[in-house]
Amino acid sequence: MLILHNAVIHTMDPQSPRASALVIDNARIQAVGEDSAILAEYAPASRRRATIIQDLSGGVIIPGLIDAHIHLEQYALGQNKVDCETVSRQECLRRVAIHVKRAGPAEWILGHGWNQNHWPEGFGNASDLDAISGDHPVYLTAKSLHAAWVNRAALRLAGIHHRTPDPPGGIIQRDIHGEPTGILFESAMQLVARLVPEPQPEQVAQAIQQAQPLLWRMGITSVHDFDQRRCFVALQELHDTSRLRLRVVKSIPLDDLDHAIALGLRSGFGDEFLRIGAVKVFADGALGPRTAAMLAPYQEDEQNQGLLFLDAEELYEIGRRAVSNGLSLAVHAIGDRANHEVLDAFEQIRRFERKSRLRLQRHRVEHVQLIHPEDAPRLAGLSLIASMQPIHATSDMLMADRYWGARAAYSYAWRIQSEHGAKLAFGSDAPVESPNPFWGLHAAVTRRRLDGSPGPSGWFPSQRLTVQQGLMAYTSGAAYAAGLEQTCGKLIPGYLADLALLDTDPFTCDPDQIKDIQPQGTMVGGEWVFQC
Repeated sequence: MLILHNAVIHTMDPQSPRASALVIDNARIQAVGEDSAILAEYAPASRRRATIIQDLSGGVIIPGLIDAHIHLEQYALGQNKVDCETVSRQECLRRVAIHVKRAGPAEWILGHGWNQNHWPEGFGNASDLDAISGDHPVYLTAKSLHAAWVNRAALRLAGIHHRTPDPPGGIIQRDIHGEPTGILFESAMQLVARLVPEPQPEQVAQAIQQAQPLLWRMGITSVHDFDQRRCFVALQELHDTSRLRLRVVKSIPLDDLDHAIALGLRSGFGDEFLRIGAVKVFADGALGPRTAAMLAPYQEDEQNQGLLFLDAEELYEIGRRAVSNGLSLAVHAIGDRANHEVLDAFEQIRRFERKSRLRLQRHRVEHVQLIHPEDAPRLAGLSLIASMQPIHATSDMLMADRYWGARAAYSYAWRIQSEHGAKLAFGSDAPVESPNPFWGLHAAVTRRRLDGSPGPSGWFPSQRLTVQQGLMAYTSGAAYAAGLEQTCGKLIPGYLADLALLDTDPFTCDPDQIKDIQPQGTMVGGEWVFQC
């Protein structure tokens, strides 16, 4: 048994929001209350059984934070890739050149994080990489993960030339002569990506194992993962060998839906450390490469309304098969047209669930980045979860203003979703953004970047949340999205003892200080997995 006392405990339970002590036994919280009552009842028992009594000297405790949207394999493997998130294209190329010098003969050079919208020079091209890469094929994914930058060695290996047609759902960027430039959008990325040597599941498992402490240091105890089958295999290997100490809700890629149905897998199957989540479906692309599906064209790109991968009827057919077999959906939707089509599909899915007397699944819309005002109330009306990433707003605000214009007022609108009654579940989309939940909470509360821009009021300040609302989306809201609201997300008796010990109280500090909060300890199942 473990007793933590002399603490400021935010339970995230509306019935008893504050406490100063808690008792942990068998990986769960046994009691929560004030020091005097807890110590009087449980400290004497320490004489009869092994008990640790820990004085936290006024430290702040919150429930363990849940990242409701992460690409765990990509984040873990990305720790060894070129960091392409730079202020200029030249700096990115300099970093690539360093990796080339260290690489073995003909070894692939992999990187992630570039964003041409932040570079004065704009998009790079194959020639830029050719000048520094020698015989090494280069594959660099954009920050959005919806575009890639490659060199000619990679284009040759993939057989991409001026006569190569754009694949369905993808675009090969070309110059005025029709030659590929080295920039690939959406499904066109796979023409090269499929040639990159794949790590084995054990290598992925090792990378995830090494990434766990990075997440614990941020106060994260649980994640909802949206990577592919190999990640699931790796997670099972970690779980089987007792190396998985991060709770994972694992999505099912749409490509594997038939296999999941054949095996009888259902959303929620699993245990406290690894369980099945929703079927992940993509309705459109992303803002950065301007492939998000729009009701009206992008500003400065009047012929472009993005790419819609699936319309409402196609999504409904997928959803009908999923819910008939006990599986929920998590649908990626960025642009206002994509969100509209997704909501139309979910209307049909909800009718089908009720008509067929099926359990109403915990369906999610991932990102909800831009939604038409008339569609905004529909998520709550359909009991859908708004799975959003606050840090996207501050990261993307200049792009949103530039390409969406006045429509940006309805983008990243988590306050509107909250006021309509939609459940919020917050995450990071790492490695697209940093998984640091305090950077995300800061963005949710202030609508400002880490440097304070665009000013004291923030970007579209009407969408700011309170600290309570933001933290709920990272705790009880994310737990609800996974069907785990009776197990985690709060610090109350019977719940899993997952918590974070902080150096600063987010409820009382200046909102601008939230971004600087540093966990001093993180506990999973009653065990400290990280302590300063």
